[in-house]
Amino acid sequence: MADIQAVSDASFDQDVIEASKTQPVLVDFWADWCRPCHMLSPTVEEIAKDHAGKLKVVKLNVDENVNAAGKFNIRGIPTLLIFKGGQVADQLVGAVPKDAIEKVVQRHIS
Repeated sequence: MADIQAVSDASFDQDVIEASKTQPVLVDFWADWCRPCHMLSPTVEEIAKDHAGKLKVVKLNVDENVNAAGKFNIRGIPTLLIFKGGQVADQLVGAVPKDAIEKVVQRHIS
């Protein structure tokens, strides 16, 4: 299993914004009650494993961390945001297939 860190409102700036200045960061916004989030989880783990060292992957529980979710206008989950250089560089909403996520990730790590 890939090492996917859980981030919180308190750690978001350090773990995501600052970290994205050295390598892209993929944030998986999810909630425990969200079935599509659970369906997407193994795919996110595969992406993390496939791009270890080139892409940091973290998860943020929107129920426990409403500030970060609100700040980035997360309206539906699962939502994947890619941060690069301290900014949101890309967004995917819904339980999207791995190849769609892969295509977006490739744009930011190559």
